[in-house]
Amino acid sequence: MKSQAEIVVIGGGIYGAQVAYHLAKFGKKDVVIVEKGEIASGESSHAAGLVTQFATSQAMLRFRMYSIELYSELGLFNHVGSLRVASSKEQLLEMERSVSRAKALGLDCEIITPEESLKIMPQLSKKDLYGGIYLPRDGQLDPYTVTTSMVKFAKELGVEVYTNTRVTGIKLSAKGEIEAVQTDKGEIRCEIIVNAAGMWAPRIAAMAGLQIPTTPVDHQHIALRAVPGHEFAPNTPCLRDPDNLVYMRQEAGGLVIGGYEPNPLPRWIDGAPWEHGSKSFPGDFDQFEMLLEGAIRRLPFLEQAGIITLVRHPGAYTPDCQPLLGPMAGVKGMWMLAGMSLNGYGGAGGMGKLMAEWIIDGEAPIDVYGYRATRFGNYYSDFNYAAERTVEAVKYYYRMKFPHDESEAGRPYRTSPVHYRLIENGAVFGEKFGWERVNYYDKESRRMGEDQRLWGWNKPPYFERMRLEHNSTREGVTLFDLTSFGKIEVKGKGALPLLQRLTDSNIDKPVGSAIYTQFLNKNGGIESDLTVTRLGEEYFWVITGSGFIANDLARIQMYVDENDGYVSIRDITQEFACLALWGPKSRDVLKKITSSDISNEAHPYLTTKLILINGTKVYAQRVSYAGELGWELYIPNNRATMVWDLLVEAGKEFNLQLGGYKVLDPLRLEKGFKYFTTDLTPTTTPYEAGLGFCVDLNKGDFIGRDALVKQKAEGLRRKLCTLVLTGTDEFVQIYGGEAVYHENKLVTRVRSGGYGFTVKKNILYAFLPIELAKQGTLLKVELIEGMYDAEVTPSVLFDPKGEKTRA
Repeated sequence: MKSQAEIVVIGGGIYGAQVAYHLAKFGKKDVVIVEKGEIASGESSHAAGLVTQFATSQAMLRFRMYSIELYSELGLFNHVGSLRVASSKEQLLEMERSVSRAKALGLDCEIITPEESLKIMPQLSKKDLYGGIYLPRDGQLDPYTVTTSMVKFAKELGVEVYTNTRVTGIKLSAKGEIEAVQTDKGEIRCEIIVNAAGMWAPRIAAMAGLQIPTTPVDHQHIALRAVPGHEFAPNTPCLRDPDNLVYMRQEAGGLVIGGYEPNPLPRWIDGAPWEHGSKSFPGDFDQFEMLLEGAIRRLPFLEQAGIITLVRHPGAYTPDCQPLLGPMAGVKGMWMLAGMSLNGYGGAGGMGKLMAEWIIDGEAPIDVYGYRATRFGNYYSDFNYAAERTVEAVKYYYRMKFPHDESEAGRPYRTSPVHYRLIENGAVFGEKFGWERVNYYDKESRRMGEDQRLWGWNKPPYFERMRLEHNSTREGVTLFDLTSFGKIEVKGKGALPLLQRLTDSNIDKPVGSAIYTQFLNKNGGIESDLTVTRLGEEYFWVITGSGFIANDLARIQMYVDENDGYVSIRDITQEFACLALWGPKSRDVLKKITSSDISNEAHPYLTTKLILINGTKVYAQRVSYAGELGWELYIPNNRATMVWDLLVEAGKEFNLQLGGYKVLDPLRLEKGFKYFTTDLTPTTTPYEAGLGFCVDLNKGDFIGRDALVKQKAEGLRRKLCTLVLTGTDEFVQIYGGEAVYHENKLVTRVRSGGYGFTVKKNILYAFLPIELAKQGTLLKVELIEGMYDAEVTPSVLFDPKGEKTRA
């Protein structure tokens, strides 16, 4: 065995094989694969082998399309096509919405009728068949053959492979850098590790002091004998029926059928044992029965089919059932490629290519923010909580989850210090990153779950409550609990140079400044959208969204340079409550409970000051996502309820209302405020998104500066625009991702949208080619309720000069 290599890939499944192959293909010749068993002896040995291109995520679509073409070029793929059917009216509408999104991302697909579906697969029952999607380039493969072939191709390119070699430890330098992989057959010194160890990835990560939340959950599939007179030809398309929770493909005239039942079972809560390899467990027919019943509903003659075998095997899933990709913070040189059980062979080729490019170039070539390995941080370090959330996510892989439905498992997990006050006022809670957050208020408090399943693809029943909260914020005063906001403390001599390097704005402002800014990648793309507050010469807070805290904290940690001087970086999210008081009467309320001067002259917009409320020092930050006069109040947890009570009592005179997160979308859409991960992404620059006012090219060098200088000199090719629907002023459902057309040509997709109660318009954001990005351009938008006319408007529809926020 080699004693030294540049890159060691841990895991000889399809993902380890793909990343090693692509690293070698792109010129990295000193690559080693280490596998504790034989190649394809873990999860890869049990895959069903169905592969589809279909996805409504741009990254996943590209991964799958690339994978299919790669397998096809290498002679490893059978293009039998695939048919996805809708067995309910609700599923058909969801399918239409998904097709609109997929088309906008570049996939050539259309909804086909029940009759067209039957022509493609005549064996289907006509009962409850509402339509489908047929993709002829989809198909199937043999998992073992594909994995061993990819390893063979990697070896031909110079990759060395060591099987039956178990990793026993990871050596780190004093600076926390990868130094070596230790195995039961010796040590390999290296600079980079790719953890592609499947179910065992958490155990490998723990050797380097890292934690990743993947849980092995059992999955079953059954092989059925051919039914005489109903044999399936070798070119039979793969079939997916989400309503009946099943997928199937032909094998020897019969079928292999699997699916995702509503009560999946975790195999191990705290990690897979080393001894487990390719073995499966006895099938559970009681567990599988409902899936078989679903298959029989779609293909009734299967009732006569004989059973060959029922296979039960675990696979590694994450709490959101998305992959873990990229570098980890805290250990330089540790890369993750794990949590892949729902991505399988379809994602493997594309993700292997992406990881190789990322490792070589240092930056992801596409937007994979939602897949970053750092996104969970330590917020899912509780094994039981991670397992509960994971099992629920697996349940919804086929079971339809409406856009407004909320996760139910493991709740409540994190609560605000004012949680009981929220309950007493009828809070209806949603959930974000483990936090209970108020969506809106009703007569009785409860936690949302599958709520939209009750009202379907219609106007939400809380629409009028949103109107009340919206109007109160625009015309009076509203109190919000925003405690789940991420809060990061950055202190020390190295704090300012670190933040200057990460942001596009000048952070070297007077103490008390609140600076709205972005973290960028080297291509100028937006990696974070946040506020940096300077509380001292060497003391800063970084305030970010609830779900972004882990990625943002990791990014700050990754860019520490010891030459800047000492810096302390700490997640203080759970140490402070955040209460937001917004609206034109907010100053009237706040001045009743503080002796501090909060006049416009003493406490202007975008400043943060300590104010005194009943003996408690509170950080009052004058910012507003609603676009109104107001403050975010950061309060020590043990005084949050006291401050809440004082605000509510003082607000009675001004008819203060309580507000939730649902109303923030219409408020910010009217103001032209953007939302990170939809309007702002790692592939969009501040200039394209209308955030050029944040960029300070004269402050010195920062990540992404060169790309922005180049873009500014060359001019923009596209721009984020505000659109409104012109055919109606009534509420229309907009969920994001829908296709947008100009003169019958698909030109873009909706990034986000909603109904503006003040302007009485349906508002949408979309990137448009620069020649169309002008006021008055007429477009059509393919929404779930049909095709609607839209028009480009001014970017800001309400208070365009920002006079209300500065009042």
